[in-house]
Amino acid sequence: MAQIAVLGAGMVGISTALALQDRGHHCVVVDRSPPGRETSYGNAGLIQAEAVEPYALPANPLSLMRMAFGAKNAVELNWRSLPSEAPALFSYWRSSLPSSLQKVIPIWQQLVSEAVPRHADLIAAAGADNLIRRDGYWEAHDTQRGLAAAILEAERRQQRYAAAFTLADPATLARAEPGLRRPLAGAIHWTAPWSCLAPGELVASYAQLFAKRGGRIVVGDALSLKPVGKGWHVAGEGAEHVVIALGPWSPALLKTFGYHVPMVRKRGYHRRYAGDAGLRRPMLLADHSVVLSPMLEGLQIATAAELSAAAPQDHPRQLARGEAAARSLVDVGAPIAPSPWSGTRPCLPGMLPLVCQAKRHPGLWLNFGHGHQGFTLGPVTAARLARAMDGDASAITGLDGGVR
Repeated sequence: MAQIAVLGAGMVGISTALALQDRGHHCVVVDRSPPGRETSYGNAGLIQAEAVEPYALPANPLSLMRMAFGAKNAVELNWRSLPSEAPALFSYWRSSLPSSLQKVIPIWQQLVSEAVPRHADLIAAAGADNLIRRDGYWEAHDTQRGLAAAILEAERRQQRYAAAFTLADPATLARAEPGLRRPLAGAIHWTAPWSCLAPGELVASYAQLFAKRGGRIVVGDALSLKPVGKGWHVAGEGAEHVVIALGPWSPALLKTFGYHVPMVRKRGYHRRYAGDAGLRRPMLLADHSVVLSPMLEGLQIATAAELSAAAPQDHPRQLARGEAAARSLVDVGAPIAPSPWSGTRPCLPGMLPLVCQAKRHPGLWLNFGHGHQGFTLGPVTAARLARAMDGDASAITGLDGGVR
């Protein structure tokens, strides 16, 4: 049995520790924050079984330009920091071209297909069923034109991947969601995804399961990692092997060992408001690129992506626009927190997570770069990495790119 230190107590790190523990390894998790309090805390809480293709940039330059200038509130650019982000963004765009994307999609789709079953096992073992809904979410549209285009895309995904959905016309949607203040053109009901009433609490429940099974969680600085002899030392702990699962902080640590990992950092914001706004399940407002999620603490409004290397905004414009759209549709209460929450999605230009052993450092393993889907895919890549560490290299085929 190996002594393994997992760096990072988010969904990916805690899931990795559990997967290794399940295979008989002794593990310690190291992070500066309690489990589930960083990036894993702030997502929309969706386990996205319908996300069968990664988030690609538009291949058409005109569409890309419209997005850059705020179409559908999908992207916010910090023009001053754009030059530093440009190389990784260009690589991301090249990976979004059809010839490259078609090589990525089969691997991505297989990963996503494993997500709900992996989470289901952990939810049952952790006794966290009270945090989970199993009735999908709405993709709601303001216009008939937008809805028609979305239906065509949903039908394509259904035919190619068996992604399940149903359609709701304005009357059906109004009956299903009587709290809506105005009619919408309609909605796609993605039926397979699960949603979580408290993402940070779900990660914490997985961490409690890990501890119950004999694992240890240590508060410490993961960036203190150093090789010692044939092993490693971090935050006062010795280990034979180390797994870096630090999300957007992973490249900075790897840089100290001579590795360069380009990353597109997509910042997201959310704010929580008193009450659930009368919503019975989460709702993506597709024309405004925000997700409304009724959670234990109240309604959460979460934004799409801000591309910026600068400090988070105190008053993010994407969130303000999304809140205005939400207030026109449902009864949004007063903000619970004095300021918005901000976190960064770790998106690699190749659009697949990095799950492999570092090339020049035996015993140093990587599990990060899940982009928008760390909450969904954490248990999936965790199980695959654990298999690879036990000698099954086929478990991580295709997930070893992007490091030099």
